[in-house]
Amino acid sequence: MTKCSIAELSDRTAIRVTGDDARKFLQDVVTNDVSKAVDGKAVHAALLTPQGKILFDFFLLDRGEHFLLECARDRVGDLIKRLMFYRLRAAVEFEDLSGDVKTWASWGGDPTYDEDAIKYADPRLEALGFRIVAPALHEMTQSGCIVAGEAAYHAHRISLGVPEAGKDYPLEGTFPHEADYDQLAGVDFHKGCYVGQEVVSRMEHRGTARKRIVPVHGGTSLSSGAEIKGGDTSIGVMGSVSGDKGLATVRLDRAKKAISDGHALRAGDVEIVLDQPQWASFTVPMKKTEDAT
Repeated sequence: MTKCSIAELSDRTAIRVTGDDARKFLQDVVTNDVSKAVDGKAVHAALLTPQGKILFDFFLLDRGEHFLLECARDRVGDLIKRLMFYRLRAAVEFEDLSGDVKTWASWGGDPTYDEDAIKYADPRLEALGFRIVAPALHEMTQSGCIVAGEAAYHAHRISLGVPEAGKDYPLEGTFPHEADYDQLAGVDFHKGCYVGQEVVSRMEHRGTARKRIVPVHGGTSLSSGAEIKGGDTSIGVMGSVSGDKGLATVRLDRAKKAISDGHALRAGDVEIVLDQPQWASFTVPMKKTEDAT
């Protein structure tokens, strides 16, 4: 049996949300259905601009007496400010836990953990594994897993085609569909209204998401931020990379035309091939040949 791996995610932390109105408040502002966070499960959700673009992303856990938002460490202060902006007279409070907790990701097996840590399955995709929010003094050396670096976790994530905010798409400039939230359980289309809901709903029902984050591979190492072209046409940009694999934001319509016109797709100087994620319901245009040359 393959032994699981575990990596500390130094760029993640958590916010504690308390108060009599916490549940209703969160339900009214985030993209997912808070009621799905039951029996130790988490939901992946975002807080959007009124124009429907992603401001913050996080994992939401219902702890009974409070909620936890596992979020980006460098955005925690801004996220709390935005939540307070929407609070108005609601009985809800927010506490930055950056000095108190660490976040870990584990994949390839089921890790063991102390009772004062919180483990939950990554709600985006089962193959991503688990996440653990633990007291800051914990090192997870007794998890039963191989302790790996963050790069190993991101290589695993990239291999599955799952994007991450700040690495694969810019916050405040990306619609949920463009970051595949509709495919990876980040949006509930049947819950009530939330900030930016009208735009997201319209994109879903009209099928107007022409830009998507998709996995790619090339014949040599790829570079984050490289422009992707099909012939002379710009069709996208590279996001996070791991060797010759990466994730890219791509205009699928332009990619399809470039491929049908016989043009190779290139990320900088490297010829690439777009890959079809197993979890995606949308179709990724691909070359007839199996590998980039």
